Amino acid sequence: MPERAWSDKRERQYDHIKEGLKERGENEDTAKEIAARTVNKERARAGESKESSRNSTQDISSSRRGGLRSHRGPGGRTRDQLYEEARAKNIEGRSKMHKADLERAVGR
Repeated sequence: MPERAWSDKRERQYDHIKEGLKERGENEDTAKEIAARTVNKERARAGESKESSRNSTQDISSSRRGGLRSHRGPGGRTRDQLYEEARAKNIEGRSKMHKADLERAVGR
């Protein structure tokens, strides 16, 4: 009988992340991959996995990163997200702008 890799909690976490990604328009395969990577990283951070990379244990947690990029708070959107919004608004000189410049240019 194969060993179970994830606890019931991690299975629920996986389903929750996957469904959230699908609701936001990701396809099934992409949603599965992102959810699995997120759960595996959280398992590594909690000491639940046999092996883990340095990034998994020492990098910023997935939930914290998501919170920083949730379009609110000091972190806000990434530079790439701001650039795409500037492109949609046809803002001149956007390719040479830094993140702060893009934030001012898109007006948020």
